[in-house]
Amino acid sequence: MMMTKNMLCRWLACVVFALTLVACRHDSDEAWVRAAIAAVAQAAEAGSAGDLGEPISEDFEGNDGALDRRSLTSMVRLLALRGEHVGVTMGPVSIERRGERMVATFTVTLTSGGKLLPDQMGLYQVESAWRQEEGEWRCYTASWKHAL
Repeated sequence: MMMTKNMLCRWLACVVFALTLVACRHDSDEAWVRAAIAAVAQAAEAGSAGDLGEPISEDFEGNDGALDRRSLTSMVRLLALRGEHVGVTMGPVSIERRGERMVATFTVTLTSGGKLLPDQMGLYQVESAWRQEEGEWRCYTASWKHAL
């Protein structure tokens, strides 16, 4: 009986060790980028400029210099201060690894009940590039265009 109890304890220790390894394993880089894209969409919809800026690199450049990180977060802050709500509906996200970087392409639909940016609402095709900075995936460039 003692041998069986000892074997059971060892078996339980192995199970606990295996579960710990599974719990501690890191998500794939692709999963990190997908989660960051989802967090940006949620932050935009919530009007949270700080959360929106978190996964965006300090040197972010949007549409070939048309928008930087500060301008992007300021726009979200302004919308929130005016009580404007922007709806964000994400399409499927496709991610491709390019060396040390990731490129994510997706569609996003922006809707609004307000009047601040009516000409900027609609369906967009987006391509964003991501790199690791201090162990975190950050978007450093993106381009978008109205998709008809």
